[in-house]
Formats: sequence, C-alpha cells, structure tokens
Amino acid sequence: MVSVEEIRRAQRAEGPATVLAIGTATPTNAVDQSTYPDYYFRITNSAHKTELKEKFKRICEKSMIKKRYMHLTEEIMKENPNICTYMAPSLDARQDMVVVEVPRLGKEAAAKAIKEWGQPKSKITHLIFCTTSGVDMPGADYQVTKLLGLRPSVKRVMMYQLGCFAGGTVLRMAKDLAENNRGARVLVICSEIAAVMFHGPSDAHHDNLIGQALFGDGAAAIIVGADPVLDMERPIFELVWTGQTILPDSHGAIEGHLREVGSTFHLLKAVPGLISKNIEKSLVEAFDPLGISDWNSLFWIAHPGGSAILDQVVEKLKLKTEKMRAARHVLSEYGNMSSACVLFVMDEMRRKSKEEGAATTGEGLEWGVLFGFGPGLTVETVVLHSVPISA
Repeated sequence: MVSVEEIRRAQRAEGPATVLAIGTATPTNAVDQSTYPDYYFRITNSAHKTELKEKFKRICEKSMIKKRYMHLTEEIMKENPNICTYMAPSLDARQDMVVVEVPRLGKEAAAKAIKEWGQPKSKITHLIFCTTSGVDMPGADYQVTKLLGLRPSVKRVMMYQLGCFAGGTVLRMAKDLAENNRGARVLVICSEIAAVMFHGPSDAHHDNLIGQALFGDGAAAIIVGADPVLDMERPIFELVWTGQTILPDSHGAIEGHLREVGSTFHLLKAVPGLISKNIEKSLVEAFDPLGISDWNSLFWIAHPGGSAILDQVVEKLKLKTEKMRAARHVLSEYGNMSSACVLFVMDEMRRKSKEEGAATTGEGLEWGVLFGFGPGLTVETVVLHSVPISA
C-alpha cells in the first residue's frame, strides 16, 4: 500500500516556482496626458467648471504620466452619455463593455506569453484570472479558456475586485499551485479595463479626479512553473517567498464600491505616507532570513500606484533613484493599470536588464523584491531570485 505521505511527496515539485514567460497587451487607443484635461472636460460637458479643470490639469502634470491606453473612445462615450455624467446610472453599459473586453485583452496578453514560453498550450494545467473590472458568470476565466482554446479540464481560479495589490496576490497563488502540483504550468492573467471607473468631474468628490488622471487599461500574463525543463523553457525569476499584510491605521485609505453608477473610487492623501512608513517592516520580515538588510542591494519591482508613493518609499528607505526606474517607466508610459501594472514592471525590468547586458534578469543583482499596494491598505510582498541571462 502507498502511504499518504508518499503520495504527497510525489505530488510536490522539487524546486521553487519560476516565472517562465511574460506577455502584455493594451487597447490601441492611446491618450496623451498633456491634452487629456481638455479632452476630459469637453467629453463630459464640463468645460464651464474652469476652477475644477485647472485643478485637474495640475493633477495630470504632477502624475508623471505621459500617456495611457483606454478602451473608452469618444465615439463610445457619445453612444453612452450616462458614463460621462457624474453619478448617473450606467452600470449596464459599463458591464456590457468589460464582460467582453476584459477576457479579450487578457487573451491577447496570454497569447504572447504562450508564444514566448514555446510550449503547447495543452501543457497549461492551471489558470488564474484576475480583474477589478466588472463581474460576470461564468467569469472571465471561463471566457478566456474558450478564447485561447485551453483544455476543458484546466483548473481555474477567478479573482475579482482586489485592486492594485493583486499583481502580488496572483504570484502568491501561482507559487503555491506550482510548488504543490508537480509538473504544473500555471497561466496567470491580470486584465483591467478602467471603463467601470470613468466618471465626469464632481465639485464635491475631488479624489475622483485623481482616479481619472491615473488609471489606464492593460493586461499582463505570465506562465509559472517549478522544475523548468532547461532545454525547452527559459526561467526569468524564481518566486522564493510571499507575504501579505494590512497596514495599521489605514482603514478607508483606498476604497472602491460597485454601484449603479459604476465603480466609485476613494483615496486619502495619507496613502503614500502610510505605505512608506510601514514598508520596511515587510522588507525585514522577507529578507531577514536571508541576512539582507541593505535595501539598495535589491532590485525593485514596485507597483507604481502613483509618483508620490514611489518618491516617499525612495526617501524613507534612502534608495538610489535608479531603483524605481522600471516602475517609473511603466507609470509614465501606461499609467496605473491596477493588478496588471506590477507585471508590466517585471517585464520592463527583464527587458532592460537584457538590453543593457546585465548578467541577470534583475539588473545584474541576485535578489529582489516585488511589492503590490492596494485597497485595505493591503501590501503584497514577493521575494524574487533573478536568473542568469542566456546569450
């Protein structure tokens, strides 16, 4: 008779979960941040609100965002005027869009990851799909399974309404699946369409303007597996340790609520300070077992929720400016894409490392950290080990 312990040993992988491929996608509609205030106030029939428009211009200028990508076009908004009117019932129209576009954009990113991976999609054993953009049954996980032509027996996990920290959450989930299921290959997709959060300006709700200045659309996909077949698969980062925590005294700092008017967004000015004040606790918990206490010795893959967050983390930890280079690049070129954003940063880091001739995928460094920040305030921490870049 085979014992339960023998069965468990046979089920577990030998090595750590590893990112094996990354793919990203955006809508074709690009928005220039410098001209966006004029466009936004015109399309929402709010040009007469001159003081609010000037405030929005200042927010956009300080955002450090050059452009974003959005599924919402002027044509779509003219066909759905309630989307442009603050607090007008419009959930049906928003849902009709995102239920189709979220899995479609996710499929585009996943197809790129699968192509880079180079293996038959029939080898994908698990699927994690994550979005903050709408809800539906059967979910986006089911829809993308059909769109990609994955096996009907693929084991699916659907994650809704987590927000910006979820890029770390999906890595934590993928790590557990890959390491506890020998031979597993986990396809992870984060796909976000900010149409659910688009609202016209409000004199009474100024934090809405921050959301309108920050959020963009994008999807990222990664493939995670343990014990890579080295003549067939090319490891990028090893996932060594994960953690999640709720920051003290942060209740209500970031909130989103799904209503008839779509998803409302609430943000307190204290968010950057709360994150920077508490981030070192997460670093100590993650890296003390490795004997690492010099945060400049790490490569950084941080969710670029906003430039103020990155600035205050750098100042608090006395980081070198270049530590946030990958995060700032993604913020500049795409804006805040919620759950997908930190995976774009991961892709940018490995791309830049190779381009600059670094020895490893982590800018030539061995150890790194990935941070996701979002509603709660919730912080996800992932310890990464970079791998040598092959010629």
